[in-house]
Amino acid sequence: MKKEFVVIGLGRFGGSIVRELIEQDADVMAIDKDTERVDEFASIATQAVVADTTDEAVLKSLGIRNFEHVIVAIGENIQASILTTLMLKEIGVKKISVKAQNDYHEKVLRKIGADQVVHPERDMGIRIAHNMLSNNVLDYLELSDEHSIMEIRANEKLAGFTLIGLDIRAKYGINIVAIKREEDIIVSPQADMMIEMGDVLIIIGSDADINRFEKKVMN
Repeated sequence: MKKEFVVIGLGRFGGSIVRELIEQDADVMAIDKDTERVDEFASIATQAVVADTTDEAVLKSLGIRNFEHVIVAIGENIQASILTTLMLKEIGVKKISVKAQNDYHEKVLRKIGADQVVHPERDMGIRIAHNMLSNNVLDYLELSDEHSIMEIRANEKLAGFTLIGLDIRAKYGINIVAIKREEDIIVSPQADMMIEMGDVLIIIGSDADINRFEKKVMN
């Protein structure tokens, strides 16, 4: 099944989240008060809606409680961000991630129950989207326009196999450059090394190859 998200606020940050989640084959409901912004995402998001998310009745009518993860990416309006987060918590949304404007805003958000608070100045939309899509993706960093490096936690599709047995380079065109195992870091691991559950693999490759690997192996 596809993962389902709601993104509230379609500015530069929220928009980058929507685009990346769609790129990763998730279902996304995109919401903003601004009709022009919603129109821009009508052909990108699974569903694009003009709505005031500080109104609890509106949130209920959209069925937002049924989505597994809601991202509040409201821009300058801190009050709207806080009220929306509060309403989402009230109606029982399972996971709420919120964009914070500053440290004070973050403190308030955490007090009212935000599960994850992000500062776009410090966190790229793409990195956050990858973390949301897979519990096994620990970190994601762009090296260039087309290449990235990613930290992933080994799951049942990887654990118990040797690197040569998995043949990830031949199948996906990506390289495992290091493995973190508890306190140890094994750089340039040998082909006959067995991957264990919980190992952290540091992989490098083109964005297209990493995306293919993520969809096949990590979800």
